[in-house]
Amino acid sequence: MSYIDLHMHSNYSDDGEFSPKTIVDLCLEKKLKYFSIADHNSVKAISEAKKYCQDKNITIIPGIELDCTINGVNLHLLGYGVDYNNPIFNEIEEDIISQEKFASKKRMKLVRELGIDFSDDYINSISRNGVVNGEMIAEAAMEFDKHKKNPLLKPYYENGGRSDNPYVNFYWDYCSQGKQAYAEVKFISLKEAINIILESGGVPVLAHPGNNVKEKEELLKAIIESGIKGMEVYSSYHNKEQTEYYKESVLKNNLISTCGSDFHGKTKPSIKLGSTECENSEEEIIKGLRKFIEF
Repeated sequence: MSYIDLHMHSNYSDDGEFSPKTIVDLCLEKKLKYFSIADHNSVKAISEAKKYCQDKNITIIPGIELDCTINGVNLHLLGYGVDYNNPIFNEIEEDIISQEKFASKKRMKLVRELGIDFSDDYINSISRNGVVNGEMIAEAAMEFDKHKKNPLLKPYYENGGRSDNPYVNFYWDYCSQGKQAYAEVKFISLKEAINIILESGGVPVLAHPGNNVKEKEELLKAIIESGIKGMEVYSSYHNKEQTEYYKESVLKNNLISTCGSDFHGKTKPSIKLGSTECENSEEEIIKGLRKFIEF
């Protein structure tokens, strides 16, 4: 097991389960030495987690995961070592929440039109800031389908083909970009996201490329040319072949590698904190980050 995990989410992400303090305790249980909470478009967890780490044998690297887009493709960009007091991050978060509130209504309507129902009261009990994501809809729909009769939900129940991470798999199958219940939220461009991270003193790293880029060479080339400084080569989403592909790409383009599980808690139960192996390259990863940021 690796002693670094540079990609996890607290409950400041709308799909994260645990508080920043609980995240730190979980990291200590796993004997991590370095970690980063990289919430979706939010830096609110960092101050709380950093303060809680002060008397503990663990190092936090401030992080964020920005939603952004290039050539019509939505991506996730990690920013490490950012100045989390920069007001631009609160502006981005507020804009996304505002858009997501509107998109939530459309998303729920589209899912119901597909023949998947759920209780509004249950949705309201688990949603935050008036935002309802695909994972919440999945949880509410599976709770509503008491006798597990809906054939559209069968893949997500125990022993189903998509039951390893049922809530997020439902999101990817129905609510992600290009799917039947996709409700658009306009994100900043990749170039703008990169500039924001750099101007905040951080280093921009492409998150889990195998999940979004899928080894499409022209797309990856455009992303690299936009100015990223690294890639999350070691990811819970990557198979062996993908890891090798992105290792080669990093070396060829003089980028740094990082390692992260993308731990969320209940929305991705098969992804465990600190579970992503990095082929004993922890020191190389930390050394690479320290070329750009201090921690």
